[in-house]
Amino acid sequence: MGKITMTDCGVTAAKGFFAAGVEAGIKKDRADMAVLFSDSPCEAAGVYTKNIVKAAPVVFDRERTNIGSGLRGVVVNAGVANACTGKDGMDACLRTAEAAEREFGTPAGSFCVASTGVIGRQLPMDKILGGIPKLHKAAGCSREDAHSAARAIMTTDTKPKEVSVSFDVDGVTVAIGGMCKGSGMIHPNMGTMLCFIATDACISHELLQAALSENVVDTFNMVSVDGDTSTNDTVLVFANGLSGCSEIKAGTEVYETFKEALRVVMEELAKKIAGDGEGCTCLFEVKMMNCATKEAARTLAKSVVSSLLTKAAIYGSDANWGRILCAMGYSGVDFDPEKVDLWFESAAGKVKIAEDGRATDYSEEFATKILSESIVTATADVKQGTESAAAWGCDLTHEYVNINADYRS
Repeated sequence: MGKITMTDCGVTAAKGFFAAGVEAGIKKDRADMAVLFSDSPCEAAGVYTKNIVKAAPVVFDRERTNIGSGLRGVVVNAGVANACTGKDGMDACLRTAEAAEREFGTPAGSFCVASTGVIGRQLPMDKILGGIPKLHKAAGCSREDAHSAARAIMTTDTKPKEVSVSFDVDGVTVAIGGMCKGSGMIHPNMGTMLCFIATDACISHELLQAALSENVVDTFNMVSVDGDTSTNDTVLVFANGLSGCSEIKAGTEVYETFKEALRVVMEELAKKIAGDGEGCTCLFEVKMMNCATKEAARTLAKSVVSSLLTKAAIYGSDANWGRILCAMGYSGVDFDPEKVDLWFESAAGKVKIAEDGRATDYSEEFATKILSESIVTATADVKQGTESAAAWGCDLTHEYVNINADYRS
């Protein structure tokens, strides 16, 4: 497999992609619309929320990515989710896409749309349509252009979330860059998150969709902040082929490298979402080792990372490991609790807190020190097989309640 290098270029890392974020007046005194645009036609792929209640942009984009060829970009707004808005919401998606296609001079059917914000409100179309020319004028391929787009799609996020990597295909450098937003209403099977990824790789729609769908299982679907799966969850990937590399084919080492590079981008973005959970003070990572099956490992990890009692204990720097074992026990996975070993780990060190389902003679003071760091990992050795998985979440704080008690006001 080829070498994958982390870069600092954001969503415009790939050749031919432009981005911008502008103030359209949807939210007060901040950027609230963004665009990601390719100056050449793209192959595109998407994955979406599994919530039965789907926002209009989810339904709209799925139709376009099911075709997958000839797409050029996406227009995104923050502030209003365009969810539970009926026919008016679908009409708003089409009007937005058509306005972008006219403004950017692209064929009909070439733009996707995305929205995030309050559910149940209609989009302020005067502001949306007024923002599109501003996006066109501001769009560029610089690092700051990528950063401005990432900032504009934020809602309760406290920081923009951006990742980019590069790798070689027969001496040609290929780039993948991504940006996402997500802080609350986050749960396995994605959360209230939007993610947009751009690559200059040459790859078919079918293979791009396969790589995306496979990677989402162990990345965005392994994140939980608060147990709520949103109406708007969307991950879009655009590939314009402008790197000049030969077409990536299934069953080749190059495809495996591409798929791994895409996974790195998605996993890093997933961690950034978990580490910026509403009101959180730390990223909480849960690793399951030596499970009987991959699915068992995933289920166990997600059960622990979603446990409110465990998340509260992490917030209090309380090594209450019984909550972890309890969450494993109600996950539905069959295992022997009297064989499980548990560790806590952070930048402050590592401590084994349970062996064969019983407490070790660990130092509570040292465990508290470990749990007081900004990134905390809990690891469980189930001793049933060889499969492993990781999930990401955050601690549960008083501030989470404050944020969500007055979200609309």
